[in-house]
Amino acid sequence: MTAGGGGGGGVTSGKKRQRSGSYSRLSSTIGIIDSSRPDNTLTERTQKTSGIRRTASHTFIAPSSSAAVSRGFNDSATADVVLRLFVDQLPLFDTNDSESISAVDSDQSDVQIYLHSDVLCRSKYFATLLSDRWQKESNDVDSGNSSRIFRLNLGVPATPGSIDHHLAVLQLLYTNDFSTTIHNVSVALCLLPVALELIFEDCIKACVRFLEAVPWAEDEERKILSIVPLLSKEESQELLARVSIDKIDSSEQMLHGLILSALHNHPNMAFAKAFVAKLLRDFSSKEAAKRVLDGAFQSSLKIVKESLEEYSSPDFRGDHNEIEAIQRLNLHTAMTNGRHLVWLVERMIELRVADTAVQEWSNQAAFTADLLRALRDDAWRNIVPGLPAVVLRCTCKLSNAVATGTILATRQVRMKIVKDWLPVLILCKDYVTPMTPSHKTIYVELEDTFLRIISTLPLSDAQELLQQCLSFSTRNVEDCPHLISAFTTWFRRANRFPLPDM
Repeated sequence: MTAGGGGGGGVTSGKKRQRSGSYSRLSSTIGIIDSSRPDNTLTERTQKTSGIRRTASHTFIAPSSSAAVSRGFNDSATADVVLRLFVDQLPLFDTNDSESISAVDSDQSDVQIYLHSDVLCRSKYFATLLSDRWQKESNDVDSGNSSRIFRLNLGVPATPGSIDHHLAVLQLLYTNDFSTTIHNVSVALCLLPVALELIFEDCIKACVRFLEAVPWAEDEERKILSIVPLLSKEESQELLARVSIDKIDSSEQMLHGLILSALHNHPNMAFAKAFVAKLLRDFSSKEAAKRVLDGAFQSSLKIVKESLEEYSSPDFRGDHNEIEAIQRLNLHTAMTNGRHLVWLVERMIELRVADTAVQEWSNQAAFTADLLRALRDDAWRNIVPGLPAVVLRCTCKLSNAVATGTILATRQVRMKIVKDWLPVLILCKDYVTPMTPSHKTIYVELEDTFLRIISTLPLSDAQELLQQCLSFSTRNVEDCPHLISAFTTWFRRANRFPLPDM
């Protein structure tokens, strides 16, 4: 914004605007003050362009007779200030608008309005400009002349609607009813930069208060963030609190809380899980998502392991009913958290961040031992009949990720995941009856996955594990082609002549 006869003034971006004390921008302002008014008419000492006109056609806000004071806005009969608004310079504030100065209607690029000095003093900019000290510095005027007229030129940024926005703020100087005008985010964003230029504190507070209380669209948020550096710390505090947070790991904490809520607390668990799964897929930081999922996986796995350990090796005394109730609780806890593990594993594989989970799952000799003891006890069949399928589903998904190369596991991890979990698969297949179609599918898929992993191991390791896989055979030999293929491959490799030393 430039005031006077074309001098320039600006706002330094990136710093909080200081709206108290002296105003350095006024050093380049020329306020032309006319003290001669012999016939009670307004005269001009500034040269106007042919486009100057009154503001009757500007309708950004309609004049409100109920809100205005007796000496109204643009009232030439009582005005003691003549203000010329003209398009003068490039925008002071960030804008995504690609329109240039030429896009501004020439009919709206130069306007003259009639105002009152005592009303203008609500703006600290005008209060300083019209002060006695400034008048004497800019033009030696007889302070005893009560009929003087102040003639001011005010340059505005060359953005579409800039003249209208300035007129709207100038008209708000004549009222205390800001809510009628500032009724949506778009209006607040148009008026706030002008109010900051004119240092119109009441209007600034009204705009900021409105923006604090209502939702923003994404483009509106960007505009607000471009204006925030010009606000005081107190004014910008609530606005910034909505879009930024002091905690570095706040996003991870949010994701962790959403996962826990979807798994444990939400009544529509399936819908909540689907929504959180989408958030994880779209999350900007894959590493952060991995850390959150790893933490949730470790927590659920710990609960499953502890529950099965307490079930398989109880360390408490009591009557039969009490012990049975505790054992039921342990099994239900293991089953519930086992389902959580399945969902978490699916998310980790989907994001290709399951390497830590694979390593952890391959190092569960104690866990699988407790699981084997629990499954040999028939009590679980009537309490949690789906427990074996849940545990094997986790094993199958993680093992398949290894076999397909989705997760690149070391030789030790590949061998351990088969070695620790193969006995569980064999026990479930041989002793868990009746075998439902879904169980049979899991068994066959996991058999095939284990055999593919075994084929990646050295012949000596593969020999040890393949011997345990005879239980994969069926009454009809033709029904187990995966087992036939695995042994055929091993014997072909074993019978190959040793390669010469390199």
